[in-house]
Amino acid sequence: MAGRGSRLRPHSLTVPKPLIPVAGQPIVHRLVKDIAKVLKQPIEEIAFVLGDPAWFGDDVVTSLEDLAKGLGAKASIYRQDLPLGTGHAIMCAKPSLSGPAVIAYADTLIRAEFDLDPTADSVIWTKEVENPEAYGVVKLNDNQEIVELVEKPDTFVSNQAVIGIYYFKDVAVLKGKLQEILDENVMNGGEYQINDGIKRMMADGKVFKTGTVDEWMDCGNKSITIETNQRMLGFLKEDGEEELIAASSKLENSKIIEPCFVGENVVLKNTTIGPFVSVGNNTIIENSIVKNSLIQTHTSIKNANLDNAMIGNHVKYNGDFKSISIGDYSILE
Repeated sequence: MAGRGSRLRPHSLTVPKPLIPVAGQPIVHRLVKDIAKVLKQPIEEIAFVLGDPAWFGDDVVTSLEDLAKGLGAKASIYRQDLPLGTGHAIMCAKPSLSGPAVIAYADTLIRAEFDLDPTADSVIWTKEVENPEAYGVVKLNDNQEIVELVEKPDTFVSNQAVIGIYYFKDVAVLKGKLQEILDENVMNGGEYQINDGIKRMMADGKVFKTGTVDEWMDCGNKSITIETNQRMLGFLKEDGEEELIAASSKLENSKIIEPCFVGENVVLKNTTIGPFVSVGNNTIIENSIVKNSLIQTHTSIKNANLDNAMIGNHVKYNGDFKSISIGDYSILE
């Protein structure tokens, strides 16, 4: 999670993208918890690969340590000082690369229910897509084993897109292959890639299988993140496992059309929100209609008619624009 999330600016200018809340929880928190549900086994350690300490500071580290502790695991914090690719990022966590492990990119959310194949040396999680030519996909043999990774194929290879979550029965094997990549300075696009390590494992006869997720939700840019918030709220409402409307929220002549997330000490005055709205803690919304939007904490909104909007923390907004994207500490009055 060391990247700067430039496609999600201005929101990622002040908050690291993996820590931007979706449906009331930071993206990386939801991802780690969802992976834990799929694994169905105890987790001993969660290693986080962060960027510059000036950007991923002590508050970020504390948040991640609390996340790991909540799952009964210890947190290990590593830094990737230069953007040298996925393979390089993984190797920044070299001391933690032993035994069974999951490697995940922290800008995606999933919904899945499957058992890991005990015969596989590795499982690459995939999602069936209608336009595989736009993705990196897996090529399968007659035994449904992965024999090749193909990036944006011109001709049909499969409809199983790689989503950036991997399981390794012994991640030390991948570590050995990535070390070879680094030692030989094998780069693609100016970066060291996880795929080059995986291909060397395949060449050695390691068995790779697919684990297909039911839902794959990206948080790459504003529009996609709002769509992910919408879908996640629907899933959470259906599950009934999370309290989505805080008891401390206050409604004055207002209405909530579910599903919505409403944080602590939110005040709604003469306002209708929903469906598919997330509102962070200590936000006040007055004389407004808000739907299909993401609004973070400590923000004041008045006289708004919002749809497909994403608004950051500590914002003051008073106006009639509808589809907007406003970063933290902005004022529009």
